[in-house]
Amino acid sequence: MKKFLFLIFTFFISKNIYAELPEMIISKEEISPGIALVFEAAIKDDVYPSAKFGSEKDSDIHIEVLANWNESAPSGAPLGGFVAYLDISVEITNQITSEMKSTKLLPHLNMSDNLHYALNIKLPGKREDTYMVKFIIEPSIGELGLHFDWREEVGDYLSQNYFFEYQNLDFTEIANSTRR
Repeated sequence: MKKFLFLIFTFFISKNIYAELPEMIISKEEISPGIALVFEAAIKDDVYPSAKFGSEKDSDIHIEVLANWNESAPSGAPLGGFVAYLDISVEITNQITSEMKSTKLLPHLNMSDNLHYALNIKLPGKREDTYMVKFIIEPSIGELGLHFDWREEVGDYLSQNYFFEYQNLDFTEIANSTRR
């Protein structure tokens, strides 16, 4: 019984420590048809396979987009469910040196956000520089079939193209933080 209680206590303590790690919400947006977006910069993490998702030791931040169905979503969309088949790219520009890095965010899974689009990334400059970040969201063309009822209610698309740009972002605290 003591071992069981110790394991439960350890689980809740470790879960609370993980939940309290700093995360930088860049913005929250909503796009058609009923998709809620959360743009975040999180602490770099160990994501497998690191060759595809960026190695923790060679990165500064974990840039991510949560894309979930909201109350305005078409019928049949699970409220809060992950919106798949979006091509999401990010351009990060150092506002001091004008150096830019562009990359595609890839879907992956963790315990706190579940499915989301993200990547570990090395900033194009010093951690304490200020950055402009542009998120580009496009539907994956040709990879997703659309039934007749979807096309009748929503149209012959999953989403349109969207661009969101945020300036004067300071990633210092997130970039200098570690998970372990």
